[in-house]
Amino acid sequence: MKTRKIGPFEVSAIGLGCMNLSHAYGAPPSEADAARVLLTALDAGVTLFDTAALYGFGANETLVGKTLKAHRQKFTLASKGGLGGFPDAQGKVVRGIDGRPETLRRYCEDSLRRLQTDVIDLYYLHRWDKKVPIEDSVGEMSRMVEEGKLRTLGLSEVSAATLRRAHAVHPITAVQTEYSLWAREAEIAIVQACRELGVAFVAFSPVARGFLADGVPDVEALEANDIRRAMPRFTAGHYPANLELLKAFRVIAQEAGCTPSQLSLAWLLAQGPEIIPIPGTKRVDHLLENLRAADISVSPELLARAGDCINQRTVSGPRYAERSQSEVDTEQFPAE
Repeated sequence: MKTRKIGPFEVSAIGLGCMNLSHAYGAPPSEADAARVLLTALDAGVTLFDTAALYGFGANETLVGKTLKAHRQKFTLASKGGLGGFPDAQGKVVRGIDGRPETLRRYCEDSLRRLQTDVIDLYYLHRWDKKVPIEDSVGEMSRMVEEGKLRTLGLSEVSAATLRRAHAVHPITAVQTEYSLWAREAEIAIVQACRELGVAFVAFSPVARGFLADGVPDVEALEANDIRRAMPRFTAGHYPANLELLKAFRVIAQEAGCTPSQLSLAWLLAQGPEIIPIPGTKRVDHLLENLRAADISVSPELLARAGDCINQRTVSGPRYAERSQSEVDTEQFPAE
């Protein structure tokens, strides 16, 4: 597979987001099926595997560690802390953000144990805890680099201004945020800031949580615990309009001689050499389909048509619901 750079690491142009195997999109696959996806990705040339403490409240890191431990020297391992599970007053584990130095250290040490490794190659602050100065959170992460627990640092869902503040404390190797044809907020400022600072940009949900893969024909068929049910663009007030966009998008993909998923990934790869998409999937066939996007050639004219078809002006509904949007530190397009 073609490669791209993340700091000192040469990684596959398309990585694997591992979240789907344990978290967010309904019932996860069996451990055997999940391991099959991970090992097939490795065999197919994927050398960037991305997980987080949040995913399954540690279950995904445990899966990745158990499955890939024997192959640890073959790939770049990325994980995240600062967003995960915390016990509430009743003892139930609930999602929460905590960027205090002592919490981040615990996150890191727990991740190392679950991943069965001595060092994490790229460790992100999963969300900036706005109650804690970014300098304090990154400062503690930098000390863990000095101690040999982490090799490089990243940030997730941050603005260009926050990236610059963090980068002044310790070099930031990568920023991760959502970026796809239908999620263009990254184009406002953060992608350009990454280019100026020599920071890689890792794009999560590059096929729009399955939408651009033509994989969600009926939202009502999604499982009750699928997070897309609560996302505005998948709700009844917006999704019918978004489905209409897919009709023209399918035609463009057919002209390009590829699938809608491959066209969306090819478009993203064409936006700049610093951009590395990390699509996730529960299925081997979808995995291999996605990875082939690194090798297809789509004309600039067709890529431009894809971008004109699906973008922030044509998509109906915001990226996140209000509560989720309040948790991120990204630039937003002005309301029209």
